[in-house]
Amino acid sequence: MELKDIKAIIDLMKKNSITEFELEEKDSKLRLKRGVNGLAPVASDDPPSLPAAVQAPMPISVAVPVVNTGEVDIKSPMIGTFYRSPSPEAAAYVEIGSEVNADTVVCIIEAMKVMNEIKAEVKGIVTQTLVENGKPIEFGQPLFKVRPN
Repeated sequence: MELKDIKAIIDLMKKNSITEFELEEKDSKLRLKRGVNGLAPVASDDPPSLPAAVQAPMPISVAVPVVNTGEVDIKSPMIGTFYRSPSPEAAAYVEIGSEVNADTVVCIIEAMKVMNEIKAEVKGIVTQTLVENGKPIEFGQPLFKVRPN
């Protein structure tokens, strides 16, 4: 793992108030633990427990609350990196004006090198894309606006 990757993980931990993080790869292990209020790290012999979503990633469904304009937001269910298409060469999953239903994949969020497909969970027409491709996103951040039909 490169230093820039570790720094990115630390930044995500700070931004999202995550106090512990552990990652095991082939022959390396990274364990980060922050103190209270972002102070110096605290040593511990107890291994941190990871949320179930991190331990066993799978396709994510997104809750979509209604807003006053009649449009609904498709929000991010996790922190990670937002991608509009399955690969850099491929077309975006949805564009403004695209018709979606509950099972339509609208984007991918990469978290810890795992690609998670995000479904619309609403039937309607995409009216806005609120995030740029390849940008980091927060939990609960609106990704798209959809006009239900």
